[in-house]
Amino acid sequence: MSSQTYWSKMKGAGRSPLKVSAKTAIISAAGGFIAIAILAWLTGLTGQPWIMAPFGASCVLAFGVWESPLSQPRNIIGGHFISTMTGLLLFHLFGQGLIVLAVGVALAILFMMLTKTTHPPAGADPIVVILAGSGWSFLFTPVLAGSVVIVLVALLVNNAIRQRSYPTFWL
Repeated sequence: MSSQTYWSKMKGAGRSPLKVSAKTAIISAAGGFIAIAILAWLTGLTGQPWIMAPFGASCVLAFGVWESPLSQPRNIIGGHFISTMTGLLLFHLFGQGLIVLAVGVALAILFMMLTKTTHPPAGADPIVVILAGSGWSFLFTPVLAGSVVIVLVALLVNNAIRQRSYPTFWL
């Protein structure tokens, strides 16, 4: 491949295919608000973490592009679980080194793709758990419990709208 062809592929030729109405944007924002508010409330109620930064990005997918394969329950729950497990395993075996962070993200991508659970926000999970020095309980709270809450809210909010149908697949 010539360098001219390589660089020309980066210019992009089309326009954004996204079609968004004000109603859709408001409903999506409300869904994200409800999911994060519930997780924040549960954190305050129990004194345990039910929330982490990647969940904000998961809400963008679950409520903003609910029909995307990357937004489905399998991907939200499975992606976060697999990526966090990867980060925890690496942290407990090798510590907090900078290379461990890079390997954690790389392996999370690999494992999510191989298991068909790719969820882009979950790519941050190894960074979160390695830098925080998280224990194994982090896998269940906030990761598993929090991702299940997001999916439950997405089921309720997305299906309350006639034009939406969520999920498009479970398995």
